[in-house]
Amino acid sequence: MIKKHYEFSSWLRITHWIRVLAIVILTATGFYLAYPFISSAHSGGEPVNFLNALSRSWHVIFGFLLIAVTIGKFYLFIFDKQSQIERSSFWDFISPKAWIKQIGYYMLINKHPHGEGVYNPLQFMAYVGIYVAIVMISVTGIILYVHVYHEGLGGILFDIVRPLEVMLGGLAWVRELHHIFMWVFIIFLPIHIYLAIFNSIYGKSGAMDSIISGYRWIKKKKNH
Repeated sequence: MIKKHYEFSSWLRITHWIRVLAIVILTATGFYLAYPFISSAHSGGEPVNFLNALSRSWHVIFGFLLIAVTIGKFYLFIFDKQSQIERSSFWDFISPKAWIKQIGYYMLINKHPHGEGVYNPLQFMAYVGIYVAIVMISVTGIILYVHVYHEGLGGILFDIVRPLEVMLGGLAWVRELHHIFMWVFIIFLPIHIYLAIFNSIYGKSGAMDSIISGYRWIKKKKNH
């Protein structure tokens, strides 16, 4: 028997897609800020479009948006009742048996394992890694931000993040780390999309659909 199961709350789904949008825009604008590959000047040579300033503004806006929804995600993960299914994934993460079954599934030699939570061990490890990357790219981004915007929020945060800047090896290293963690997202996203589609089609449980609708399908054992 197959039963529809409500897996992801509306707030969890909304914050997920906001993060996706923010990461895509931050990556595009970040590439341009690192290497302005499009000219912003007209035929007379005068910069009138201010494309670099516009890109920086969007980068800052979506950077703080990413920080906000990430803080919201941490809150949901810890306190939200509906997120209990995410927290339960930790027990599969520390289970050698769950790891063996999951690897066998990806090698097409096992059936889809049914774990304690919503994420299998590989997914849970990947998500922990990506949130570490989000924290690091946010911290390094704020350090870079305060060196451009010296008043308002930048002025308030300057003295707070300066010790972190020193701990990370100075401004040059902070900029380098910011770029490195950007590549973590660039590498992670296609792998994440591939595995999500793989699980949804091969597992036939609507796992990918659940991040849109909130529901997936679970096979229930018949009672004899």
